[in-house]
Amino acid sequence: MFRNIYDTDVTTFSPAGRLHQVEYAMEAVKQGSAAVGVASKEYVVIASLKRSSGDLASYQQKVFQLDKHVGMASSGLISDARLLGQWMRNECMNHRFVYNSGIITQRLVTKVADKCQALTIKDTWRPYGVGLLVAGYDETGAHLFQTEPSGIYLEFKAHAIGARAQSAKTYLEKHFATFDDLSFDDLIRHALEALKAASPNKLTSRNVTLGFVGKDKEFTIIEGDDVRPYVFQVTQADDEDENEEDKKKDIFKRPEEQKN
Repeated sequence: MFRNIYDTDVTTFSPAGRLHQVEYAMEAVKQGSAAVGVASKEYVVIASLKRSSGDLASYQQKVFQLDKHVGMASSGLISDARLLGQWMRNECMNHRFVYNSGIITQRLVTKVADKCQALTIKDTWRPYGVGLLVAGYDETGAHLFQTEPSGIYLEFKAHAIGARAQSAKTYLEKHFATFDDLSFDDLIRHALEALKAASPNKLTSRNVTLGFVGKDKEFTIIEGDDVRPYVFQVTQADDEDENEEDKKKDIFKRPEEQKN
């Protein structure tokens, strides 16, 4: 994207009726690592790819717990995701303190969507450059919502956001009709299969995070050794580092061609 005279602030419309800074924020979501969500009648599962800035760096956290019955996965600017996550966590605590019950998932999503939309009409702020997949289970059932930087939110049976999300959506569109009555383990398998389709690298226990919530389950995040059996069911391969194949290829290169 190139700079033009209509993107100096978020309140300036272009002659075509576009708000370029909002579009830039939505582009940031598309550049983030993929996140996938699937929902049945009783469970919701979200899965996310974690990125590392280098071999010496740890992986970024992409899945966050908001309350006992709700959590979220993000794609885009992780700093914005952490900020919104903390705000949503406070909203959940306030609701539980006042009403002695968990907040309805759609109400929480509506609140955060309104917060995102408010930044699209203030010229002293910029839109949040992050998209969210919010998974929750409440008295109305299991729900999966997506929010956008523009303030739009939608409910889905299955959805994917982030880089290469279209590949994951193609898989989900072929199988979503069977999700309503799936078991918990099968729902996790479909989430990881969709994430595998969107991943440029091999899925491992190091770069995958799962979150789930349901009728008899509080929101739980699993990663590392806990997620390894689920990843193995999808990859049917040893749990090596995602860069292992590149390292093996380097062995056969001339010294001057090897990666530093």
